[in-house]
Amino acid sequence: MALFEWRQRRRPLDGGGTRRRLLLFRPLYSRKLKRMILFAVVFLAIVPPLFFHFKLRRIRQIAAKKCDWLQHPPRVCAHGGDSTLAFPNTMDAYSYAIGSRVDCIEVDVSRSSDGVLFALHNRDLQRIARNSSVQVGDLSMKQIKELDVSQIVKGTLDNRRIPTLEDALALISNSVGQVILDAKVGPPMYEKGLALDILSVIERSRCKNCIVWAKSDTLARDLIRRAPHLTVGYIVMVDPLTGVRSKLLRMKGASVVGVYHPLIDENLMTVVHRRKKEVYAWTVDEADPMKRMLHLGVDAVVTSNPVMFQGLMEDLRTECLEEGFSIRT
Repeated sequence: MALFEWRQRRRPLDGGGTRRRLLLFRPLYSRKLKRMILFAVVFLAIVPPLFFHFKLRRIRQIAAKKCDWLQHPPRVCAHGGDSTLAFPNTMDAYSYAIGSRVDCIEVDVSRSSDGVLFALHNRDLQRIARNSSVQVGDLSMKQIKELDVSQIVKGTLDNRRIPTLEDALALISNSVGQVILDAKVGPPMYEKGLALDILSVIERSRCKNCIVWAKSDTLARDLIRRAPHLTVGYIVMVDPLTGVRSKLLRMKGASVVGVYHPLIDENLMTVVHRRKKEVYAWTVDEADPMKRMLHLGVDAVVTSNPVMFQGLMEDLRTECLEEGFSIRT
């Protein structure tokens, strides 16, 4: 018992300094702990909501970029009609495209040796004639009219012959919103008198919704000079010989720029739209490039497979609406 009392009375070896220091700093520890707790509460109250706010905002921005084309859908332009169901630039191909309710049809325009305009491309003529070097300008109207498309394309309908431009316009100009005439320049006359020939057919056909574009700037400028009210475009592509891209802004009077689709990016869209010109992408026949053109906001897509493009747009439209995207009316 005495031993216990002695231990109780015994002073610490350090004279009680440790205990005094603990008592001295206890308020300090308490204030620091309170500040840490307060900081943690503030952090949890502010940072996670901010994070999720900006995360949701980013998700909405991505969704808007993916779906914003719905506010201004591009025109669906059938390249030579529906080339998946019939031979290009035939009355069958045009009829299939019209039946699919496309917005526009692009018609290849070439001139025969005796000055008649046909809905025909050199490469298609070479397939029909089984001659890899023949050009439309090498043949007369009579020779072209004798060619039979059904010899190389099975399952054609009644229209087996190659139509003149007038024949084509008589069928399609009142059936679609827009007709693109892709004017080809070739022998024997090249650009000589071609603008007048094209304008003459447009006038006789009363095609109010025709636009004309060409790889030849000489022809395009001649059309602008002779018909100021006609919608004229020029082509942007990579020169197959030099590998150089043609100049983007080079024709003041042209309101449409037909661009080879791999060349199109956001910068190109900004530059062209800033000059109040429309961008038509050609020729887009696969799903991924089609989606890319939609996201970039091109004004029209020229495709040999219009039904596929229409179906893709419908699928993406449904997906966007299911994700909550709203279309402004």
